[in-house]
Amino acid sequence: MTDIDAIIIGAGVIGLATARALAMRGLSVIILESGKEFGSATSSRNSEVIHAGLYYPAGSLKARLCVEGKARLYAFCQSHGVAHRRCGKLIVATSDEEVAMLATLHEKGKANGCNDLELIDARQALLLEPALACVAALISPSTGIIDSHGYMLALLGDAQDHGAVLALKAPFEKAEAMGNGFRVYVGGTEPTSLTCRLLINAAGLVAPMVARKIEGLPEDMIPQARFAKGSYFSLAGKSPFSRLIYPAPHTHGLGVHLTLDLAGQARFGPDVEWVDTIDYAVDPRRMEGFGDAIRRYWPGLPDNALIPAYSGIRPKISGPDEPAMDFRIDGPETHGLAGLVNLFGIESPGLTASLAIADEVAARLEA
Repeated sequence: MTDIDAIIIGAGVIGLATARALAMRGLSVIILESGKEFGSATSSRNSEVIHAGLYYPAGSLKARLCVEGKARLYAFCQSHGVAHRRCGKLIVATSDEEVAMLATLHEKGKANGCNDLELIDARQALLLEPALACVAALISPSTGIIDSHGYMLALLGDAQDHGAVLALKAPFEKAEAMGNGFRVYVGGTEPTSLTCRLLINAAGLVAPMVARKIEGLPEDMIPQARFAKGSYFSLAGKSPFSRLIYPAPHTHGLGVHLTLDLAGQARFGPDVEWVDTIDYAVDPRRMEGFGDAIRRYWPGLPDNALIPAYSGIRPKISGPDEPAMDFRIDGPETHGLAGLVNLFGIESPGLTASLAIADEVAARLEA
């Protein structure tokens, strides 16, 4: 016998969604969070966009789980009263060379099941967004925005209603494999240990470091953590756009795009800055590169209209000179440790895919 069925390390959106999925299956669940509140890292430092699923290679976990997760997320928001808006998005080509990129993205999106995409010309784009400058655009009507904190509160509420327990200021120290599960050591003001049958590493940015503290996990099964910092700047004044505006995508990000919050405030970002440590300070000097990027699709950006807002860090498992990696959801079929799932590289579209990721984790544990 073990003390509890499942221990989840990390109370970000993935940890909370997984706790909900397991608790609703009748399992006893404890969520360990080293911080003083849930969802304070990657889950609350992003664009809060509900992605359509068009950017990712066909057949990838990102593609499948994003498209599945998007539909489920909209339904969840409706049923749980989570604030959101299906505002749509325009991905824009600002040169003739980028038009071919949009066509490729259109085909990739259709292969992933995004069947509502439409390529439009500059005239059609300007009818939708008169302040825009482009030569063509790809419209994604199912893209939206969400109150990420409200969403996490709803996930936690469901999980707790089914018996799950959230332990804050409870850092994971190490885990030892036993015959029927794991002994997990927890630090904090009152260190303790617990036994569990199932262990889920949903620690986001520090998931590789957590994995190295799990006894018996082969070292070659643990990727190197890579941190890609992205800074955001808010627009002073009213936004001239009613939809999200994205440039043609870059290798490790989606470019300096314009997103909206639920109050209609515009913000720009993120950029990409590879860093070695977790530091969320926004360097105002990074604003210098934003203006030129934004004016490619919005020439009317006023001078001195950007204000430092916040930053986030993408939990990547590939470096700056490497292709972007797929999600890694490593269950026993990967590493050989019964009852363990490691989640590595759960960056965007992790928020959109969270409900589908949670069910994927449950399936790996049930296999």
